[in-house]
Amino acid sequence: MLFEFAAEDDASRAEFETRKQKLYADVESAETKMLLAGPTDPNNAIVRIQSGAGGTDAQDWAEMLLRMYLRWCEKRGFKTSVLDTQAGKEAGITSAEFTVEGDYAYGLLSCEAGVHRLVRISPFSSSGTRETSFASMFVTPEVEDDIEVEINDKDLRVDTFRSSGAGGQHVNVTDSAIRITHIPTNIVVSCQNQRSQHQNREVAMKVLKSRLYELEVQKRKAESAKLEATKRDISFGSQIRNYVLQPYRLVKDARTKFERSDVDTVLNGDIDDFIKEFLIARQRNPDGLSDGTDGDD
Repeated sequence: MLFEFAAEDDASRAEFETRKQKLYADVESAETKMLLAGPTDPNNAIVRIQSGAGGTDAQDWAEMLLRMYLRWCEKRGFKTSVLDTQAGKEAGITSAEFTVEGDYAYGLLSCEAGVHRLVRISPFSSSGTRETSFASMFVTPEVEDDIEVEINDKDLRVDTFRSSGAGGQHVNVTDSAIRITHIPTNIVVSCQNQRSQHQNREVAMKVLKSRLYELEVQKRKAESAKLEATKRDISFGSQIRNYVLQPYRLVKDARTKFERSDVDTVLNGDIDDFIKEFLIARQRNPDGLSDGTDGDD
């Protein structure tokens, strides 16, 4: 009935287009979720961005990636909370960690884990040379409270320090920031955005629990080799995706070969098609995809 009205009435036509777009989006979402069958895929996610080879350019690139993923979360209606950022010496960040709350956040973001490579004319070089820089994205599922992860106090080293970074009024300038090192695994987590030392410790312990749980899951499933493959040197030859701004403009996934030329749109958080292409390729080839040694430069 609405389709018939749409042929004659502008308001009905607009409503028809709105409903059609929503239907397309719902179908797309359902198709994507069908490809997410892991036990922790529906969970919230904890994401870490780390700069790699490339000096100041890499730190700037890490901040660009952080913005890309935060924008993607915003577009999907996911709730995010930045736990910790470490500023670069000249620009950008050396690392950042944030949580993502939303339906299938971990399953979707786990498709993006790995090294991301940027090629562009460096804004930090007076000679205007083309530079290559790298940053990585790691993700773990947020662990529910009913999952047992044993953490002994004797295995922890807890350090307090003064919060830093551009947190403004939301960052407590007292020595309330917390850094926890899990000595047996050398996993280090930190939090500085809460208003008290107790709150920062509580959030940091939650992140630590998540990382230890993920580590144990990987051991039980004998997938540690795959996990290490996503944590190789953050440099050339290990990237999962190339973002080229010069001498041409192209974003190309090294695993699926899917590519797009609208780089700015991608960097603004429009990455759903990259995620879906990876999920489809993984379903077709569950034993592994390309190792990321794509030849784009």
